[in-house]
Amino acid sequence: MKIVFNFYFRSEKIFDEEGQIKISSLYDTILILDFGSQYSHLITRRIREAGIYCELLPCTQKIEELDFKPKGVILSGSPYSNTDEGAPHVDSKVFDLGVPVLGICYGLQEISRIKGGDSTGLSRKSEYGFANLEIVHSTHSHANLLLEGLQNPTQVWMSHGDHIDNLPTGFEIIGKTDTSSFAAIAHNKDLIYGIQFHPEVTHSIEGKKVLSNFAKNICGCSSNWTMDSFVDKEIERIRKVVGENGSVVGAVSGGVDSTVAAVLMKRAIGDRFHAVLVDNGVMRMNECEQVKESLGSQLGINLRVVDAADLFLDRLATVTDPEKKRKIIGNTFIEVFEKEAHLIDEECQHKGVGKISFLLQGTLYPDVIESISFKGPSATIKSHHNVGGLLADMRLELVEPLRELFKDEVRALGTILGVPEDLVWRHPFPGPGIAIRVLGEVTREQVKIARHADYIYIEEIKKANLYRSISQAYAALLPVRSVGVMGDQRTYDQVIALRAVETTDFMTADWFAIPTPVLKRISNRILNEVEGVNRIVYDISSKPPATIEWE
Repeated sequence: MKIVFNFYFRSEKIFDEEGQIKISSLYDTILILDFGSQYSHLITRRIREAGIYCELLPCTQKIEELDFKPKGVILSGSPYSNTDEGAPHVDSKVFDLGVPVLGICYGLQEISRIKGGDSTGLSRKSEYGFANLEIVHSTHSHANLLLEGLQNPTQVWMSHGDHIDNLPTGFEIIGKTDTSSFAAIAHNKDLIYGIQFHPEVTHSIEGKKVLSNFAKNICGCSSNWTMDSFVDKEIERIRKVVGENGSVVGAVSGGVDSTVAAVLMKRAIGDRFHAVLVDNGVMRMNECEQVKESLGSQLGINLRVVDAADLFLDRLATVTDPEKKRKIIGNTFIEVFEKEAHLIDEECQHKGVGKISFLLQGTLYPDVIESISFKGPSATIKSHHNVGGLLADMRLELVEPLRELFKDEVRALGTILGVPEDLVWRHPFPGPGIAIRVLGEVTREQVKIARHADYIYIEEIKKANLYRSISQAYAALLPVRSVGVMGDQRTYDQVIALRAVETTDFMTADWFAIPTPVLKRISNRILNEVEGVNRIVYDISSKPPATIEWE
């Protein structure tokens, strides 16, 4: 009889439902309400960089349903026009929270709409690019706090289609540009502010200062959001949720996210955490051996390795569609993982240890942000590897200790936890592995070619001391053949595409300019050492419009 572990998602609610407090209740927290702006995640980044915790929620969030009290609220920009039918609007009760509110671009227009009513004019007056903000001093001291300490004038970045033509009731001008009379406004009594420019982008030279002024000087937040403070609080949370006898199972891959999550769980509950590495046949060269050594021998994690390579590769045979690959790998992984989890559960109960009740997953905050939209989950670009292919009838409670963290915060946490530097700074690797870096049919021979080329590529960028400067690099095997010449013989072999990007959050990325001499060495080595390849190309696409992975 098949044993089914029912995994279901309670992630952001788990601690409250179990009577525990949320992370937003442990720190002074700024709430960011997202109207769909491409820059919203940058607001989150800038607030975090100031040492202040913040959470991003969709603008449709009902204020009365909030399960924490923020110290302040930021309304983001939006690609929509505030006057369009179906345009997103904030719950007006946000102004009943009794906390400061800052509206950015579309958020300013929302403030104007709510506070000014029909008497507040909105017109289509697009402005995009640099502008000089002239700061206007107010006789109300609180109104000057937002732009305090900035140069006058200061360079800001505009990106808007709507424009307010009249001040909403009770507001005054605190900043203007040549093209915008109301570039920055403040209420003359309440701590409500609006700015037409985007302080979160680097083009606004002193934008970080604006956001810091709001969070610290206006909202009164303490800069106590650090990974040093996070460790002990998160360990305590995990222990309360899992209990004294509960056991946790989790998949590890050797990547920084699963490694840090595993070490954190090990620190919290010891050997009651059981890590499982599933060899799916599409991992990097020598990866299983390396993971076993680093996580098992070096970090002392209770680790099992399951060899299921043949099962995965047999099921992937003849499959070329990338989404089908992801689903096959996801479902097969769960099948294999499920069997191993059941064996572990039986052993735990036989030993009198608590049964397996929780699943550890290394979800990060960008994964959460990408699922937020005021119209519901965003359109599927591709299934995320953390959740793609999960079965609907799985039922372990989910523990995601990293879900509030960005990648750089996870790396900082890993360093504090004593994770070796080569693991902390290891480039991300997708759950479907090389299967989505072999474009077209996934065969053992194709995997071998892609794996070998990738190994040479990474080895060479490490030798050139470029690895830490690159956020992610890999070699992809393209489903095309080209004519070549080797040893005076005509060849008709495949093409390897090299990809390297730099990014801070993996939501946007630029291609990395590897020096020509290094590219030459990489190309020569792959062409000479990898059989079946006769051409190398370098991907110079940014995200967007491209994604980081090819599939």
